[in-house]
Amino acid sequence: MNKIEIKDIHFYYGDFHALKNISMNVEPNSVVAFIGPSGCGKTTLLRLINRMNDLIPNTRLSGKILVDGNDIYQKGVAIDRLRKNVGMVFQRPNPFPKSIYENIAYGLRVNGIRNEKFIRQRVEKTLQDAALWEEVKDKLKKSAFELSGGQQQRLCIARAMAISPSVLLMDEPASALDPVATAKIEELVRELKKEYTIVIVTHNMQQAARISDKTAYFYLGEMIEYDKTNIIFTNPAKESTQNYITGRFG
Repeated sequence: MNKIEIKDIHFYYGDFHALKNISMNVEPNSVVAFIGPSGCGKTTLLRLINRMNDLIPNTRLSGKILVDGNDIYQKGVAIDRLRKNVGMVFQRPNPFPKSIYENIAYGLRVNGIRNEKFIRQRVEKTLQDAALWEEVKDKLKKSAFELSGGQQQRLCIARAMAISPSVLLMDEPASALDPVATAKIEELVRELKKEYTIVIVTHNMQQAARISDKTAYFYLGEMIEYDKTNIIFTNPAKESTQNYITGRFG
């Protein structure tokens, strides 16, 4: 079970009503893409799923978000445990200023794991799962900053996976990468959904069409349409979606 249920969400930055009455379910082991023009609420909603917006002052939320049936905004929720279960990958690769090995091992150590043999196995497994092991196995002690941008992003995905989350959130994970690195990230996302539920924000509509099972189109803080990706891209129900998909605006 790694289902996400979003129910009647309204979210405010001060007086600004950033998200308006959003309800949707994300099924386990699927990829859902959020698309829409800049400033439409995609990233705000993504960040609500692991409470990243808690760090921003003067915000207000109503409604419910459930992960695996648990209301993540209930009083008493351990946020560090939530973020262990709901990993996040950002737009730009942000490896720690440590070795490749320690980038992965760090999260395990922070979560109290001391068994070096287990840590070693977990580092190798997550680097393999992130399709990076063959490229880095002989330079694990080298700085993560020596990797290319695409490799750094796969390292950050491996780092998020190391602590065994059930959900991966990705905020435009390929927008800073070249087409070859982008293709590798997309291939990786398709592979990872066997084990994870993935929500990805992307400005690249072709990318959404290639990798997601369902797509949600947002505009001015509202979710205009949410359906199977092939329907959104070939036969959307709303004219606004059609206009965005065909490039008439946005």
